[in-house]
Formats: sequence, C-alpha cells, structure tokens
Amino acid sequence: MPGAYLAAIVVSLAGIMVLDVRWRLALPVAAGRTLAAVAIGTTFFLAWDLVGIAAGVFVKGDSPLLIGIDLAPHLPLEEPVFLAFLCYLGLVAWAGARKVQARRAEARGSVREVSR
Repeated sequence: MPGAYLAAIVVSLAGIMVLDVRWRLALPVAAGRTLAAVAIGTTFFLAWDLVGIAAGVFVKGDSPLLIGIDLAPHLPLEEPVFLAFLCYLGLVAWAGARKVQARRAEARGSVREVSR
C-alpha cells in the first residue's frame, strides 16, 4: 500500500494540530515562533540525516509503505515530513507540560492561601 507511511504521518500531524489548537499550546499562541522552531529543527535533523547518509550510516530500506519518491539517494520524501512532525510534536509536548506545570503551581498557590 504505497503512501501508507506518509498518510499515517499526516493523520498524526493533524491530530497533534487539533490538540495544539484546542489547548492553545504553541501555534495559536506564537505562530511565527512555532513555525520557525519547526523549520530550524527540521533543517538540523535533515542535515544530520544527510551526514549520516554520506557516511553510510543511514540507508533507505525497501518498504511497500513508502511512496517511492527519493529527494536524494537514501532520502525518501517521507523523511522531511516525519522530521517536521517530530519537531512539532516535541514542541507541543513541551508546551503542554509547561501548561500543566503552571496550573499545578497555581493550584498549590490557591491551596496555601485558603489554609492560612
């Protein structure tokens, strides 16, 4: 089933975007910074991949789930999409953890005020 891997990444990306928008974690709060962070992270990891490919460490295996379009030898089209997803997921997870941490700190502050 060609394209299944790319479809899974895109569906997962859409799910993370829904969570991001619903909880106002990254993109709705600071769209420019979010897009810049994802672009910088994706570029870094893509460069990392290219160095690994040139060193012979990373090779593309044969999989019927890939579309079959290579951007470079051993670099399938799905790779930069996955790297962008990975960077965005990390950013949303970090923003979510900070929001939970802030709410817990706020709740602790409220409890202290009541107990005085």
